[in-house]
Amino acid sequence: MDESMSTCDSLRSPDVEYMDNKDISAIESIEKKASAILSISENFDTPVSICKRDVIASIIESGDKIADVDDNLDDPQLCAAIACDIYRHLRASEAKKRPAANFMEKIQKDINASMRAILIDWLVEVAEEYRLVPDTLYLTVNYIDRYLSGNPMDRQRLQLLGVSCMMIAAKYEEICAPQVEEFCYITDNTYFKDEVLLMESSVLNYLKFEMTAPTTKCFLRRFVRAAQGADEAPLLLLECLSNFVAELSLLEYGMLRFAPSMIAASAIFLAKFILLPSKRPWNATLRHYTRYEASDLRECYKFVAKKYCPPAVPQDYFGNNMTK
Repeated sequence: MDESMSTCDSLRSPDVEYMDNKDISAIESIEKKASAILSISENFDTPVSICKRDVIASIIESGDKIADVDDNLDDPQLCAAIACDIYRHLRASEAKKRPAANFMEKIQKDINASMRAILIDWLVEVAEEYRLVPDTLYLTVNYIDRYLSGNPMDRQRLQLLGVSCMMIAAKYEEICAPQVEEFCYITDNTYFKDEVLLMESSVLNYLKFEMTAPTTKCFLRRFVRAAQGADEAPLLLLECLSNFVAELSLLEYGMLRFAPSMIAASAIFLAKFILLPSKRPWNATLRHYTRYEASDLRECYKFVAKKYCPPAVPQDYFGNNMTK
């Protein structure tokens, strides 16, 4: 190895040059040391996972049937064994990476909520042009709002902030992120490469390189699975409509006062109501996995209701009684 390259001390290879299969004792010794270094523990089969115990406890407490959305242990993409812990952590940490809900009134003097909405609407087109994943767009908006929460911005540089934040988010989420030259090009070369890189540095330093942030999209994946457990609506249609409603919320400055998990839950509520207005949108399964009562969503629902739907939601739908 080149002298400039360093090795990880915690994963040092054993000082062995060659060993054949007959050196059983030596092999066992190395495996034991490797397991100790990597903190590999034995696999113990537990009769009931933590998540399943929660489901059982909720059924006993409420008396309602709750669908188990973490029953597919064969698909590694679903992380069924640890999904419950992952989303508990996301709920606990979402408050730490949220922007201020009043930065337009307190910090910004040269821009307003309408300009922010125009910028995000344009960034949606940029994301489509470069075929970026939805998480990149949600993270971009999160970075923009967090930066604007503490840095006054003049309107001539707002687009520069937008493309810089999208470049950072793309580096975080995408397999092949667009190059800085492409972000200059998409602005019709309004900004030079050095300007974009300088703004990128400013954003990263202000955010202290804390790029991981729970977004509405993170929670929506989980909540869509919970909503599909009842099989009350076409699954693909429900997923597409709830994603559409959630993306509409990105444009609304007023939505910043709601937690991402609440926006995701409200998007599910609205999507189910649009598809099946004659049935209650909320049930015990959604209450269990979102940790929100239907009454908690009343105020947020009014903000995400941007698509045509029946003129009013029956008041008893917002009640906490899940019986039909």
